[in-house]
This record gives sequence, C-alpha cells and structure tokens, in this order.
Amino acid sequence: MSVTKKLFVKTYGCQMNVYDSQRMQDVLAPLGYQPVDDAAGADMVILNTCHIREKAAEKVFSDLGRIRKHKKAKEANGTDKMIVAVAGCVAQAEGAELMRREPMVDMVFGPQTYHRLPEMVARANRAIGRDRIIDTDFPAEEKFDHLPQQVSRQGYSAFLAIQEGCDKFCTFCVVPYTRGAEYSRSGMDVVNEARQLVGKGTREITLLGQNVNAYHGEAPNGGEWTLGRLLRELSEIDGLDRIRYTTSHPRDVDDDLIAAHRDLPKLMPFLHLPVQAGSDRVLQAMNRKHDGAFYREIVAKLKDACPDLALSSDFIVGFPGESDKDFEDTMQMVRDITFIQAFSFKYSPRPGTPASAMELQVPEPVKTERIMRLQALLAEQQLEFNRNCLGKEMDVLLERYGKLEGQLVGKSPYMQPVHVSGLPESALGQIVRLKITEALPNSLGGELVDAPVQNRDSERKIA
Repeated sequence: MSVTKKLFVKTYGCQMNVYDSQRMQDVLAPLGYQPVDDAAGADMVILNTCHIREKAAEKVFSDLGRIRKHKKAKEANGTDKMIVAVAGCVAQAEGAELMRREPMVDMVFGPQTYHRLPEMVARANRAIGRDRIIDTDFPAEEKFDHLPQQVSRQGYSAFLAIQEGCDKFCTFCVVPYTRGAEYSRSGMDVVNEARQLVGKGTREITLLGQNVNAYHGEAPNGGEWTLGRLLRELSEIDGLDRIRYTTSHPRDVDDDLIAAHRDLPKLMPFLHLPVQAGSDRVLQAMNRKHDGAFYREIVAKLKDACPDLALSSDFIVGFPGESDKDFEDTMQMVRDITFIQAFSFKYSPRPGTPASAMELQVPEPVKTERIMRLQALLAEQQLEFNRNCLGKEMDVLLERYGKLEGQLVGKSPYMQPVHVSGLPESALGQIVRLKITEALPNSLGGELVDAPVQNRDSERKIA
C-alpha cells in the first residue's frame, strides 16, 4: 500500500498555468501525492510560475523565502524531506539564476517537461541536496502524449488545454521563448478529455491556448481540424452545456470560427480578443501583424454573426515610443468598440525580448497617468454593461458558495459573477434562470424566475 504524501502547488498567472498545475497533480497522484492547501508540512512544494507580470521572478523569490522556513522545520529532525520545485515560465527563462540564488530549490523545470515529473521526483528523493535537477529543454516528444489518460475531477467549470506555444513573436512577449513553437493536440484527444470531464460533473469547458484560435489539430481520418471544427464536435457532447475559449489572436479569427459563433448555442457570447493598442504605429512596433482597421473589421464580422457577443481585451500602455497621439488612438478604439472586461498594464521590459532594448522608453509617471485614464474608461464601460443587464433574464451556472449565509454564486454567459440567495445547496452545479436585480461594478445579483435549466441527476453533483 502506497504512503500518502502531501503536495502543495501554488499557481501564478495565466489559465494555462491553472491547467498545468492540475495535470502536475494528476502526474504525481500515482506516486502517492495528494494536494493540500498549505506548504507547511508538505512533502513537495511546486511553484508554477508566470513570466508575464512585472517583477515575476522577484515574487517567486519572495515566496521561496517563506517556504524555506517550512522546509527547515520539516527537515529539522533529520528524517523528513521536502522537495521544493519551481516550474513554469520563470523556471524556463531564469532556471540557472533560480538555482544560483536559492540553494534550497531542489528542482527547476519548464512548462514543456512536467510529464517527466515522476523520474525527476525519484531522482530528487535519492539525492536531496546533492544532485539538484534542472530541466528546461524543449523535448522532442510532445508532453500531452505522455500525460495520464485519466483526468481528475475539476469542478462544474474546467479548463482544457488544446494548443500551446506561439509563433507570433510580439516584441514585448516572452511566450515563444518559454513555451516554444505552436503545437496543437489531436482533435480526438481533446474530445476524449472533454468527455471525461463531463463524466466527472463538468458542465462548462474553457479551451486554452497561447493562441487558441491558431489550433490545427489532427483530425480522426487525416487532415486537420480548425478551432471552429473542434467546437462543433465538442458541442455534440451530451452534458457539456457551455463552451468558451481563450486566448485568441485577431490574425487567427477565420470564417469557420466566426460561423461557429453564429451556429453553436453552447458557445458562449463572450470573447477575449486582445488588441494591446489602438495605434497602428505602436501595433507595428509590437509586431502584432494587424492594424486597428483589421481588428475593427474582425469585431464587426463576429458581432454580425452573433449580435449578443460581448468582448474583453488586453491593453499595454506606455510601450516604447508611445506618443500622446498613440495613446489617444487606443482610447478612441475603446470608445468605438466597448469592452465589458479588460486586462490593462503599464509596459515593463521582459529580459530577452526585442522591446526591452528599444529606445524612447516612456517615463513611469506618463505611463501611470495613461493607465489610470484607460482603466477609468474601461471601468465605466463595464459598469454600464452590468447596469444594462438589470431586469433581464440570464442562465447562470451556479458554481460555489457566496460570502453571505444562504448565498450561491454562479457565472453568467458573459463571465460576470452572479449571486443569488434562497436556493438550496443542491442547486450547485445547476444552470438556473435568474432575473438580474442588482448591478455592481464587478458582479450582478439575481432572483430565481424558473426551474433549473437542463437539470442533471444527483450523481452528476460534485461533492
């Protein structure tokens, strides 16, 4: 009988990392590792890092400082061990520096290598403190082909990675250097994993990829499936009620995908479509391979196919050389299109990227003033959209308990959190029809107006 070991995984950053962390747990489960919520007393700690945000590496070192205390406490009696590992994009980009600065780290591995965790753990257990492991290669074999075929239960909403890597080489981005070239999983691998998730109680799946709509997976009978074709196949799965995908690149929105938004009721009317800037000059400097007119044209085609479609986006403010006019072009694009959610950041250089060496870096006070103006406009649009939901009826997937007694929280088709009171616990995992009665800046409130939509049998409920 295997001995149960405690595994603590901290996930930073993107949704792909959330998926990767879950699969790391799946890989380690046969070795007896079970997830826990605290690093104290854990037999293994994995920090699954992200290199997108500012000062990403320094945040990892700060967390490692806290974990060092737990490691010393566990190993004080000379018999217990704690394996400390750093995974993900910071590990890929700065693995050697991590090892140099933090001697108590036992393992460093990149996002393309975690399928090899069992052999890394075996090696680490044999040689804690003597043979430190660093694996940041891009292996010839595809990691998805070597992951466990069975997936663990995730919840009523789940992530499913279908594509990884990027060939776009935006000048501000480290993803091509940390995740590698674009790779798409085979269509049936994706469909089979989706069926497993649905069988374990999932009702909504979000397809993930660095450029998810660049998906070109192998079709069952040869050839390739586009994302639009894959969405059609997934929509046929009984019990899968909602489908989303992220993150998209405007250049990879094709007619097949636009038609899927027109034809598939299960495909939610919400799309995250990063534009990054509204200035053609800045977009060219970013190597985005599209201009403002192209982005507007794609949005118009999508909304013509799905008139209820709402958008979110990403914005970078203060990119090198951005002028007042360039920034105003971004503000005008936001006014013209309207985004109900957005992620907006001040530009910060990423080591090794072309933009980090560009001249005309924008002064920090200018970036701060611009980001405040942009975020104020985006917040105004989000609140206006939420207020326009008042009095409307929406189908809401109830996913978790709220902060108040007797309150449940779910997700609208537009990704808004919606809270409702007075429903039994058994309503969790159900899609219910709510009339929206409250609109806050970041959430909605509703009241039940109908019986649950497409009710499932009790065995589908996730404990």
